[in-house]
Amino acid sequence: MSAQPEGWAQTDLAGRVVLVSGAAGGLGAAAAKACATAGATVVLLGRKLPKLNRVYDAVAQLGPEPLLYPLDLEGATPDDFAVLAERLATELGGLDGLLHCAADFPGLTPFDLASPAAFSRAIHVNLTARAWLTQACLPLLRQRDDAAVVFSLDDPARVGQAFWGGYGVAQYGLRGLIDTLHHELRNGPVRISGVQPGPMRTALRARAFIHGEDTAAQDPSAYAVACVTLLSAAGSAWRGQVLDAAG
Repeated sequence: MSAQPEGWAQTDLAGRVVLVSGAAGGLGAAAAKACATAGATVVLLGRKLPKLNRVYDAVAQLGPEPLLYPLDLEGATPDDFAVLAERLATELGGLDGLLHCAADFPGLTPFDLASPAAFSRAIHVNLTARAWLTQACLPLLRQRDDAAVVFSLDDPARVGQAFWGGYGVAQYGLRGLIDTLHHELRNGPVRISGVQPGPMRTALRARAFIHGEDTAAQDPSAYAVACVTLLSAAGSAWRGQVLDAAG
């Protein structure tokens, strides 16, 4: 299901409304800025308001005025996501793209020592909450001639190893979700795809790798353009696929 990018580049998002979950995180913040630079009106969804405010200020300098939407995916219900979709419809007139960057990873832990609550939280934030948010937004996305849902993914060759717990399990589930949604929506206007960045210098990765020795990690901005490409009309080339942005 993986695809190697060949000459992809940042493309036009002018006039599009894009919702970025996990917008206060490394990839989410970088992608939000890149989307704004490409002309999109960006909805910044995240749970840490101070960080969201900083991203808001940066995004506002790059493109159309963004919308701030604080929400903790761990505790959010399907009704909460429905309210979000209603607000997007009334305040912005709809939705053209949904980029899933929100993630939860408590750290490397042997399975027999892992907290059941932490395992469940990782499954929910990384998989179930993403599915609920997508479901709530689909009616809006279907109203567009061309719309995109993009899931950020981790490398299964790495997180499928020992000690990655619920986070690693959820990554495999996300690939199944991409396949399922693609086959359901393949004949309509909503495109489903995934983006697999290379190693990034983020707080999440720092829970598994020593910063000073992690020479492979790059700044998340190195992969933001790939997110923009998949959200744009050019992303149709990767419909139903996972773009290996490090390839």
